[in-house]
Amino acid sequence: MSGLRVTVAGAAGRMGETVCRAVDAAPDMILAARADPALGVAVADVLAETDVLVDFTTPSTVVENARAAVAAGVDVVIGTTGFSVADIPAGPGKTFIAPNFAIGAVLMMRFAAEAAQHMAAAEIIELHHDRKVDRPSGTAALTAQLMAKAAPGRAEIPIHSVRLPGLVAHQEVIFGDLGQTLTIRHDSTDRESFMPGVLLAIRRVGELTESPVVGLERLLF
Repeated sequence: MSGLRVTVAGAAGRMGETVCRAVDAAPDMILAARADPALGVAVADVLAETDVLVDFTTPSTVVENARAAVAAGVDVVIGTTGFSVADIPAGPGKTFIAPNFAIGAVLMMRFAAEAAQHMAAAEIIELHHDRKVDRPSGTAALTAQLMAKAAPGRAEIPIHSVRLPGLVAHQEVIFGDLGQTLTIRHDSTDRESFMPGVLLAIRRVGELTESPVVGLERLLF
């Protein structure tokens, strides 16, 4: 049996478990290892049998994991948010980072950036499950950056964060102008929504000509 050997860091978490199932079901991938302190498996101990490390851990551990992986020549796909991309080093291994792996969320951000060029004002509301540690979310922060780049000179875009049980990942961008409003919204109601993007990143990270690269749109458009 051949294929990309994939290790999932944070494998005992809800996202990690979902990624493990998706990788295990992919015909061109092998689930090489499930790394997680709760499982008694450290990332450093399984890098020798890994081609791509997928990291859905925490801001406090993702940088250490990435540094070890790229130094060992292992490519890294990061879905963790709340850390500085500047802390991810260059190395033999390539690194791809996405605040959101849902293709619909990427389209939402793209449409919001386009609308920002034509509407007078906007605010962002992001809603996530109550175990998400960072706020605002990486998706909301990236959305604001893309909107500011598309419409330079506009006022800073306020971001409102909601953390409640029962939510997964949701975001709406509300635009206002003379006598009208426009709302662009994306909802992930199940973590399966992220899996096509995660698998795409696993397949493409080794082809990157620069590193790190941020944003699923860099692979889609």
